Amino acid sequence: MKFTELKDMTVTELAAKGRDLRQEMFNLRLQQASSQLEKPARLRLLRKDIARIETRISQLRHEAPAKTTATAA
Repeated sequence: MKFTELKDMTVTELAAKGRDLRQEMFNLRLQQASSQLEKPARLRLLRKDIARIETRISQLRHEAPAKTTATAA
């Protein structure tokens, strides 16, 4: 997943996507613990995707107060 794909998503959509990715990571960790994981690199990709989502959510939350104070002044 590229960061450009996340730019058009809302905070709720991003949060839902993050939950889905965390659930997938949980399932992959269970597979890894039972030695059934076929693609260990997928765990690394999921971690990076989750970080991208969290970064975008943080950006959106920091932009929102700036917009409201700019319009109020």
